[in-house]
Amino acid sequence: MNDKPHLDEEALAELKDVMEEEFDVLIQTYLADSRSRIESLEQALSENNPDIFAKTAHSFKGSSINIGAPRLGQVCFEAEKLGKAGALEQAPAVLEQIYTEFREVQQRLENFG
Repeated sequence: MNDKPHLDEEALAELKDVMEEEFDVLIQTYLADSRSRIESLEQALSENNPDIFAKTAHSFKGSSINIGAPRLGQVCFEAEKLGKAGALEQAPAVLEQIYTEFREVQQRLENFG
């Protein structure tokens, strides 16, 4: 069970203070990049490419943690581990968790502060 919060609102508030008017651009960029990463994960899975799957999940993990979405970062870490282990037969279930958590994060970011 992933007990991390969907959003680290304190970290996001600090980021918003630092970024000022660029904060909205940062959020929109993160969301667009995340959609692209999800597509890359789907493609890597369909092509049975665990290396690309792991690398994409690793990148998605880092950006999610940096933006203040620790639960999504944790799910991406689980996906990364599957890719590194070459265990893509388990990846569809983790990818479904990524979809679900990304939708939650997207909604919360769009409504943040």
